[in-house]
Amino acid sequence: MYLHISEPTETISDKATKVWRISNTIGHTTVLIIIGILIICTNQFNWYDWVGIVLYVLGGLFIVSAVFSIFIEPIYLQRTWRYQVDREFVQLKFGKWQQQHVLIPMEKVEFVRTEQGPIMRRYDLYDLEIGTTTSNHKIPAIPAQVAKSLKSDIATFAKTRDNNSEEGDIGA
Repeated sequence: MYLHISEPTETISDKATKVWRISNTIGHTTVLIIIGILIICTNQFNWYDWVGIVLYVLGGLFIVSAVFSIFIEPIYLQRTWRYQVDREFVQLKFGKWQQQHVLIPMEKVEFVRTEQGPIMRRYDLYDLEIGTTTSNHKIPAIPAQVAKSLKSDIATFAKTRDNNSEEGDIGA
């Protein structure tokens, strides 16, 4: 018995790349400043030579990581993320080389939550988190109106499924 499930078609917002670029730039800049301060301390306080070498290597690796995280990864994530919500399932599909396709049955959904940080607030985006008994799943960077609509739809579908199921009845 195979269930035919169509591929998810909804995409996350195009503004997601801007949000992720800003966020990654802030994080990488902070770490590079800390590495720079440690390199200055190495020279100022005559620490062992190997400490300076390690810090320069870490700084170089971190610059390569920053280039990937700021310029390449946000575009890749935005183009590969797909989701879809219906009465039966929440579907998440992401990744190009290591592709993941997650199906969350509505009867397993325990909570739905939206999150919005300061950068996402500026671009009017939300992250939608869907929680089950064993794990949490996140749909990133959804426009505010869509996120609020999805949140209420998932809550309604999950509650409808829960009320109709016979498993949780008293005395079962």
